[in-house]
Amino acid sequence: MINKLNVNAAPILNAMTVDVEDYYQVSAFEKHICRTTWNDFDCRVEANIERILQLFEKKSVKATFFTLGWVAERHPSMVRKIVASGHELASHGWDHRRVTSQEPASFKDDVLKTRALLEDISGQVVKGYRAASYSIGAENLWALDVLAEAGYEYSSSIVPIRHDHYGMPDAPRFAFRAAGDRILEIPVSTVTVMRRNINCGGGGWFRFFPYGFTRWALQRVNEREQRSCVFYFHPWEIDEEQPRIDNLGHKTRFRHYLNLHKTHPRLERLLDDFCWGRMDEIFLGTAQ
Repeated sequence: MINKLNVNAAPILNAMTVDVEDYYQVSAFEKHICRTTWNDFDCRVEANIERILQLFEKKSVKATFFTLGWVAERHPSMVRKIVASGHELASHGWDHRRVTSQEPASFKDDVLKTRALLEDISGQVVKGYRAASYSIGAENLWALDVLAEAGYEYSSSIVPIRHDHYGMPDAPRFAFRAAGDRILEIPVSTVTVMRRNINCGGGGWFRFFPYGFTRWALQRVNEREQRSCVFYFHPWEIDEEQPRIDNLGHKTRFRHYLNLHKTHPRLERLLDDFCWGRMDEIFLGTAQ
């Protein structure tokens, strides 16, 4: 273990987050799978969430689940179990549309509709939002104003890196106030190497790099910068038996299927090596 055995200082609590979507809903498959066919696919998200809840219970970890409205509408009992297990429920938008593909009016309808449904199912106030594929950046910061107007207290939708699909490399690396101080933006964690921000907050990087890199990077943020980290993963990333999608490009296939069999055991190590909590508990100072 790392931070948990640091007797010279209190351990820093990091945010563990899950983006609740099924394997066929990822943005990389948009050109291959139409949303109108989603109901034709077998659901795997419920079984994967059950495994995640069992893992979190085993490790005594509470987390934040950024959940699609489309998924919650079809699996309300799963949503209630997440909440009953002591985790925070937050919004991932309705059907995983990138914010870059929406206008302010349609985006507002999306985030209001999703928040209302999640609150109705869970009985919890939904405070947080995460954009599909981290699709808030320099060109559409208006989205943070819309979120503030819709009643969200925080967003976790910006990644301060250069990437071929998203990223705002000049954004602050740590939580900052936005939209006229009406909302808190909490970027996914990065570590600075040779003046360049490298993602160390989960997703494909967690599967691509050796586990030792993630451990080193998060420890560096905790100990050198004395900051909490934000880590994320998807339920489909622990599901190596998921059906394979045909006709994918080489890059897309590589990114999606790489090391799926390693995610669950790596998560077990990660939960042991660091201290974890919910987004609202760490960044808003509240927990329900």
